[in-house]
Amino acid sequence: MDIGKLGAWFFCDAMPAAEAAEFAVKVEQWGYSTLWIPEAMGREAFSASSWLLANTKALNIATGIANVYARDAVTMAAGQKTLAEQSGGRFLLGIGVSHRPLVEGVRGHSYDKPLTFMRDYLAKMQSAPFSAVAPQEQPPIVIGALHPKMLKLSAELTQGAHPYLVPPEHTAFAREQMGQDAWLCTEQKVILETDPAIARAAARSALAMYLALPNYRKNLKRFGMSDEDLDNGGSDKVIDAVVAWGDEKAIAERIKAHHDAGADHVCIQPLRPDGLPQPDFRILEAMAPANN
Repeated sequence: MDIGKLGAWFFCDAMPAAEAAEFAVKVEQWGYSTLWIPEAMGREAFSASSWLLANTKALNIATGIANVYARDAVTMAAGQKTLAEQSGGRFLLGIGVSHRPLVEGVRGHSYDKPLTFMRDYLAKMQSAPFSAVAPQEQPPIVIGALHPKMLKLSAELTQGAHPYLVPPEHTAFAREQMGQDAWLCTEQKVILETDPAIARAAARSALAMYLALPNYRKNLKRFGMSDEDLDNGGSDKVIDAVVAWGDEKAIAERIKAHHDAGADHVCIQPLRPDGLPQPDFRILEAMAPANN
């Protein structure tokens, strides 16, 4: 699989299915290699991926991430192989342990020793039976990893990692933890807006749910953020570290900073300055590989 250097990442949950398919087609036409979609409390990741794969021809669809507590390892492996075979190898499975409030509070599972859980889960995926027609090649897996042990595990047992909500300093840190051979697929939020007040307000709206989650808070503290920075929607310091805002040049420079720090692939999340839950087509078109 060629995931390319630049992809797109977006919640499609606010779009009707037909509109989500049209969005994926636009992403494909603009020359992006991969479209990443999440799994939280909206659409189920595999059925959503199947729909987008069926409506595109060359675009890879990646999960960022499919929750390991949402399905057992045998089902995860079967779903991965099913989509890889159906799409001719265009499905990239990103999996992760999510966050304690979502796993315990929403799903009702025990969030005990997530690193051990992930290691055991991958072993069970590897040994899972599959009696249907298999894909021509073993499909890849990446882990939604932030911290050192999970980053090292991603390099040891999968193709690599998909860090989310991170500054370029984390990309350099992750590359150091993982070595040079593993895939490093970094998410980057972008806002095409030069007015600091408007851009940061939109960013705060988008970050509010993330900055309350312990895994993200712990990771950002590693790079100099305090509790005060992370509370109340995030200080300007936090916003500017994890959201690239400004003109096209400023956003391109942030993408380049991740690549220079060791990212193989950067997937941009095109947030709108007005805060509406739709992708900003302007920046996707401006950054489009087909146009650059």
